[in-house]
Amino acid sequence: MPDTLSSTLLDWYDNHARALPWRNPPGEPAPQDAAWPYRVWLSEIMLQQTTVAAVKPYFEKFTRIWPSVEDLAAASDDEVMAAWAGLGYYSRARNLVKCARMVAEMGGFPASENELRQLPGLGAYAAAAIAAIAFGEWAVVVDANVERVVSRLFNIAEPLPGARKPIRIRAEEITPDDRSGDFAQAMMDLGSSICTTRSPRCLLCPIGDYCEARKAGDPERLPVKPVKKPKPERTGTAFWIERNDHVWLVTREGTGMLGGMRSLPDDGWTARADGSGTAPIAADWRNVGAVQHTFTHAHLTLTVQHAQAESAPDGEGEWWPVADLDQAGLPTLFAKAARLALA
Repeated sequence: MPDTLSSTLLDWYDNHARALPWRNPPGEPAPQDAAWPYRVWLSEIMLQQTTVAAVKPYFEKFTRIWPSVEDLAAASDDEVMAAWAGLGYYSRARNLVKCARMVAEMGGFPASENELRQLPGLGAYAAAAIAAIAFGEWAVVVDANVERVVSRLFNIAEPLPGARKPIRIRAEEITPDDRSGDFAQAMMDLGSSICTTRSPRCLLCPIGDYCEARKAGDPERLPVKPVKKPKPERTGTAFWIERNDHVWLVTREGTGMLGGMRSLPDDGWTARADGSGTAPIAADWRNVGAVQHTFTHAHLTLTVQHAQAESAPDGEGEWWPVADLDQAGLPTLFAKAARLALA
């Protein structure tokens, strides 16, 4: 079955592959130029926990500003973090810069899965995907879409995360010796368009005849996921400090929530604790409302306080022209707070 399954899926992919700016046409060998692995790597980092639709404009912006890994390696941390603003999961951007500089020093990306795993920000999935897609190496690529497809194909009813080992074993069995990169992308496309989380379109599935969960009559129940714990509710305060049409911005610590990003000053909230700090200056503060934002580990309600100032607060920061605030690269949370303060 594995050979006929993989060839059937690849035939489908040859005719139905999504056209994506970081993707090579089906069946064509990986381009032999240095820009190709850079584009594959960049897309894989951006796509972690993020949709294709959200990634497309960021990918196009990054490759326009920094066409090569050497260009990205030469960029400042502030430039990269500002360009990444709004894409979320900001540790990815910090690792992106670290990885680009390491690869530039090495003279290019390594081709093997094991060597790729030594680079910052590359786990098992990303290393396998880059090896297979960028370099044509044989690798077993398992993301959330592939997990779903394989768990249904083989009716693997063990709950996640325990099911991941048998899912990987089965994925290895069906990954062909040739075109493993195309096969991985075919599985991803199948999972995103047909073998979807809810209401899978089984009648359109090119490998539906092989699917054990379909034969059992309830593919939608797989993979079995653990019950999610409710996210804690956090509260905090952001401070809009204005002087002569400029607002005071700070740069957050390099690690932790939104690390390395420009932001409004706040009272020290985190995903694990409510804010408890004081305002950065003594002023006639006015409460202009609150914004809400959901992080991986918590829901946050952030109150926004507004004040005019005659001098800068203590500590490092910068006066930023309010008219040019969209160029500051504020993360989504603080962009929401800024819009509220300006309203």
